[in-house]
Amino acid sequence: MTYNVKYGSSGWGNVKKYITDQNADIILVQEKDTNRAVRKDLVKYPSVILKTKHKILRQADLFNDESKGNSFYADVEINGKIVRIVNVYLEPFRLNKNMLGMEDKNSNKEEQNKFKTIFSRLIPTFRTHEEQVRKIRRAVDHSPYPVILAGDFNSVPNSWEYYNLGKNLDDAFVKAGNGSSTSFHDYKFPLRIDYIFTSKSIIPKSYKVDYSVKLSDHYPVIAEFLLN
Repeated sequence: MTYNVKYGSSGWGNVKKYITDQNADIILVQEKDTNRAVRKDLVKYPSVILKTKHKILRQADLFNDESKGNSFYADVEINGKIVRIVNVYLEPFRLNKNMLGMEDKNSNKEEQNKFKTIFSRLIPTFRTHEEQVRKIRRAVDHSPYPVILAGDFNSVPNSWEYYNLGKNLDDAFVKAGNGSSTSFHDYKFPLRIDYIFTSKSIIPKSYKVDYSVKLSDHYPVIAEFLLN
C-alpha cells in the first residue's frame, strides 16, 4: 500500500488504524505527520516512511538537497527473495485552490496575475523534479534486485516524470487495475498522481484505489503482486 496521509490532518490515530487494518506486507507513507510548529522551519521534511513485516537488509536516502520532496530505497527480503522498494515523494508544486480557479471572485487583471504566480511556482518545481527523477532512476537502474517503485509522484500520467520514472517498469494499474484510478481529490478535477511500478518479474495480481476512506486529500493505493 502507498498512501499520502497529508500529515495526519484528519487525525493520525484514524490514519494509523486504517493502515493497520489493511495488514499489508509493505506500507509506504508520504507526508507523515511532523509537528507543524517545527515543520515550517525544517530544511528537509522527514516525511516518507516504510513499514514492513519482512527484514530490511539495507536502506539509503536518495535526496540530500533542500527540496521538500523526499525519497529513499530499502532492500527487503521477502520469503527468501530480495526486492528493492523505492518510496517516492517528488517535490510538491505548492499550488492553492484559488490559483486553480476554485474561487470566482477575480477580475481579469487578477486572473492574469494568477497565471504568472502559477508559472513562477511550476517552473522551479519541474527543475527540481528533473534532478530528483535522475537520483531515483539511479537507484532503480543500479539495483541488483527486482524493484517496486511507488508513492506520490506529484505528476500526471502523461508527464515527463511518469514516463522517466516508469521506464522499463510496469505500471500496476495498467496491468491489473480498472477505471480511472484517480488518487488525488482535493481539486474540482480528480488526478492520478500516486503510482505503483514494478520490475517485469514482479507480476501484478490486483490494483485498487480505496475511495471509501477520506482521511487525506489522497486516496490509498493498494496492490497485490506475485514474486515470480
